[in-house]
Amino acid sequence: MGKRRANGEGNIRKRPDGRWEGRYVAGHDENGKAIRKNVLGRTQAEVKEKLKKAIGECAEVDIEKAEEYTVGGWVRTWYETYSKPHIRESTQEYYEDYIEHHVVTRIGNIKLTKLTGRDIQKMYNEVKASGRIRVTNDGNAGMSASYVRGLHMMLHNCLGRAVKERVILRNSTEDCIVPKPEKKEMHILHPEDISAYLKEAEKRGVLAMFFLELTTGLRKGELVALLWSDLDEQSMTLNVC
Repeated sequence: MGKRRANGEGNIRKRPDGRWEGRYVAGHDENGKAIRKNVLGRTQAEVKEKLKKAIGECAEVDIEKAEEYTVGGWVRTWYETYSKPHIRESTQEYYEDYIEHHVVTRIGNIKLTKLTGRDIQKMYNEVKASGRIRVTNDGNAGMSASYVRGLHMMLHNCLGRAVKERVILRNSTEDCIVPKPEKKEMHILHPEDISAYLKEAEKRGVLAMFFLELTTGLRKGELVALLWSDLDEQSMTLNVC
C-alpha cells in the first residue's frame, strides 16, 4: 500500500513543454481523497519558491470548507448568519439589494477561492455605469458613488469573515478602488423666500419644526424625533439626544 501524502507535501518535475511544475496535496475531501494542486514556473528555483508559498498558504486555509462555496453561496450564508440579526430593517433592504441584484448576478457563480480583486472591481464599474434596475427619466442607468461605496463596505465585511473562518486567505476587496464621495452643490434658501416658506409651513401645522430647521441647522432625523418634553421654556433650551 502506498504511503498517504501529508497535507502540504509536494514534489517538483520538469514538464515536456520545458516548464517546471510543483505538485502538492492541499487537503482531503470528505471521502479522504486528496485534493491536489500545482504551480508552474520557468525555472526549478522559481517553482520551489512558489511551492513553498502555496504550501504555507495551504496550512492557513481550511481547504475542505473553502471548496464548498461559490461567492453567491458564501455571501448569502454570511448575510443570514452574521449580518442580518444585527442590522436595522432599512440596512437589511440595502444589503439584500446589493446581494441579489449585483453580487449574485455578476460574480455569484465564481468559486470563493478563485475570486480576485479584478472580478470585484469589474462589478463595481458595471454597477456604477449601468446598475440601475429602472432607468430614470433622464436616461441615467448608473448608480451613485455612495451606493457603490455601500456595496463595497458590505462585501469587505463579508469577505473579512471568510478570512477569519479560514475559508479564504485574504480579502480581495482590499485590491479595489472605490468611487470617491460625490460633492453635491448646496442649495440655499434666499432671504426673500423665507417668509413665504414659513407661511406655508404654518398652513400645514409644521411651523415649529420648519422654523427650527432654519434657525438651528438640525438634521431631519433629529427634528422628527423631538418631543415637547425636550423643550425647557424657562431656560430657553432644547435638548437634542
